[in-house]
Amino acid sequence: MREKGFTLIEIMVVVVIIGLLATLILPRVLGRQEEAFVAKAKSDIQALTSALKLYKLDNFNYPSTEQGLEALVTQPSGDPPAKYWKQGGYIERLPPDPWGNAYQYLSPGEKMEFDLWSYGSDGRSGGEKVAADIGNWNLDEGR
Repeated sequence: MREKGFTLIEIMVVVVIIGLLATLILPRVLGRQEEAFVAKAKSDIQALTSALKLYKLDNFNYPSTEQGLEALVTQPSGDPPAKYWKQGGYIERLPPDPWGNAYQYLSPGEKMEFDLWSYGSDGRSGGEKVAADIGNWNLDEGR
């Protein structure tokens, strides 16, 4: 009676084929993850920008740097006052950037009416490619 199964040679051929496919496909897939992180950061910045604009429509000012983005979630104290702050907030919660860091906010901004940005993958100011800062002033720039 003959037993069914794979020979060692057949298994080795499959392992070699899988290895070749991995060397061709993995570099392309891994590069896409960083591109997805950049796209997510840009999307978050656009959503936070929209929430900040709604905040300004209600309260006539953007939150100060000291009040920060937290003013979109909980009613801020201090100046400028938020007398007409929307009950329930403008967003449910503040998202971290795709690399796990907090988004940065400066009001009044140096580049725009307010500056809103992520430091990118390295978590520090400056950088190149995926480590470059992603801000509301450069959302349309290619990477």
